[in-house]
Amino acid sequence: MDLARQLAESLRRVRREAGVTQTTMARKLGVSQPTLNRLESGSQNVTLKTLQQLCRALDCGLDDLFGGRLRWRVRSRRPARR
Repeated sequence: MDLARQLAESLRRVRREAGVTQTTMARKLGVSQPTLNRLESGSQNVTLKTLQQLCRALDCGLDDLFGGRLRWRVRSRRPARR
């Protein structure tokens, strides 16, 4: 399985388990709903910046995103580090 597909499945599973819409989850992750839709479908390659946003928002590491152990742990967005 390729990395885009693994990420897509992890994000979709987390969102569904939490019972939230794409719009709500996208807002919490700091991405647009169309972007989340493309990420969940595996049709968009993710940038390093977006991966960083996802990890911060979900309070997880890259291994969680790609290893399938990700759980819904969204925390409030905080200002970007400089």
